[in-house]
Amino acid sequence: MIKFPKNFYPGKFIVFEGLDGSGQTTQATLLKDFLEKKGKKVFLTKEPTKNSPFAKKIKKVLEKKEKISPFKLQKLFALDRAWHLEKKIIPALKKGKIVISDRYFFSSFAYGTSEGLSLKNLIKLNQKFLFPDLTLILKVSPKKCLQRIKKRGEKITLFEKEKKLEKVWSVYQKFPKMFEKVKIVDGEEKIEKVFQKVKKEVKKIISL
Repeated sequence: MIKFPKNFYPGKFIVFEGLDGSGQTTQATLLKDFLEKKGKKVFLTKEPTKNSPFAKKIKKVLEKKEKISPFKLQKLFALDRAWHLEKKIIPALKKGKIVISDRYFFSSFAYGTSEGLSLKNLIKLNQKFLFPDLTLILKVSPKKCLQRIKKRGEKITLFEKEKKLEKVWSVYQKFPKMFEKVKIVDGEEKIEKVFQKVKKEVKKIISL
């Protein structure tokens, strides 16, 4: 197993991962609402951020308004992530909050590798960052993900093409064997059924 800094703060750090359109945002929001009803203090967040000094540049690249090399893009993601941890995630964990992040460094590993970058180099770029207490990767086929994205009227961004998403998923599915505390959840079922599986995993690390 690859070593990252562990979370020794009072709060718990939960991450949702998967292909765009796999339902991470929906499940992250459902979990926030569920935990708050149980009396827990929750901080829901997302990567890439919208507020870091690097956010605007990342958005332009993803929307194809600007072009940079895949590695430079991953460096921007890492800078955004460092800001995110320092300004948002770690302060919330210190207060004992449950932090739920829609994406984290596993997105960089999966999407960056699909662009031809070395997984080893991507891990090295992110290895000083805090490791989540639980990462849930939602498994949804690339075809279905693209259908969902088109259905909700969103633009197809740089990474959202079927062949590319197939490559991305081939990397994601390796993570439970490579890293601790990473689980794959079937995301193709009805939202509530997927959430039942999410809750089951969360209850293993949080007493409810």
